[in-house]
Amino acid sequence: MSGDVIVVGGGVIGLTTAVTLAERGRRVRVWARDAPGRTTSAVAGALWWPYRIEPAKRVGTWALESLRVYERLAAAPEATGVRLVAGVHAGTERGALGAWAGEVPGLRQLPSGGLAAVLPLIDMPVHLEWLAARLEAAGGVIETRTVRSLAEVPAPVVVNCAGLGARDLVPDGAVRPVRGQLVLVENPGVEEWFTAPDTPGSGSTYFFPQPGRLVLGGTAEEDDWRTAPDAGTAAAIVARCARVRPEIGRARVLGHRVGLRPVRTGGVRLAAEPLPGGRLLVHNYGHGGAGVTVAWGCAGEVARALPPASASGPGGGPGPSDGPGPSDGPGPGGGRPGAD
Repeated sequence: MSGDVIVVGGGVIGLTTAVTLAERGRRVRVWARDAPGRTTSAVAGALWWPYRIEPAKRVGTWALESLRVYERLAAAPEATGVRLVAGVHAGTERGALGAWAGEVPGLRQLPSGGLAAVLPLIDMPVHLEWLAARLEAAGGVIETRTVRSLAEVPAPVVVNCAGLGARDLVPDGAVRPVRGQLVLVENPGVEEWFTAPDTPGSGSTYFFPQPGRLVLGGTAEEDDWRTAPDAGTAAAIVARCARVRPEIGRARVLGHRVGLRPVRTGGVRLAAEPLPGGRLLVHNYGHGGAGVTVAWGCAGEVARALPPASASGPGGGPGPSDGPGPSDGPGPGGGRPGAD
């Protein structure tokens, strides 16, 4: 049983970690309170970019490792939900970013200000479904469970990817919500993403062209637990985006989304600690607004923290989870909003 792992949490961090471990020979179960499509990850704008995440000295490595994976997954966008899309980070200078920015292909300073880049933009409902299918193909399973104590989870290795739930489950009072509200509209012909910096008192401005919709944002309301959309906030989001692209103001509204980013004072907690009986608990939570951005890098670090499995599981033995899987078909940072 030394190869058995239970991952607590079914968002992008939990599923990516589970896939990585299963494909390296572990027998993996994911215990999640909600189905992947009902997690905070499912409503993320999901542009790859280190946003609202610490510690800076580790984030760059995780983000770049994940970037390389997404670049490969973009070869099969219909299956994986990952596309490489051009866009502009307005109001950002290259020199204000960390060393990681020098390794982002094609990132360039614009003469008029801001940065242009072609970055992964992920359709999260599709991507989460693909992750779940890839986990199943590797022999893993997802179970609907409510976990009340990490110490009582019956596995030799427990991986805590509970996100905001870690606040009560660990417990860790350093974890708190940062509320993000989005508006979904019919796309009036916008093909490039756009972000502008957070503005105190008025939120941020960004729009991401996703299949079948344009995602508008956004907000970053600290310690706000509200999950219902606010009509006034939605109107303000549309108005800000329309100042950049006037046609957005005339687009039909398709819906509203709210997610609570799991921000942690002190940054991501990615560390192992012993449990009774010689078992191991590995924490992987507190990714703030950049869970998608660092998911594969953090998953790889979790895998490296575990002792070798005694035998290969149904995932086919050890190997990196860094490319399209069997179901793929052919084939902080800079302070940018919406890169959840």
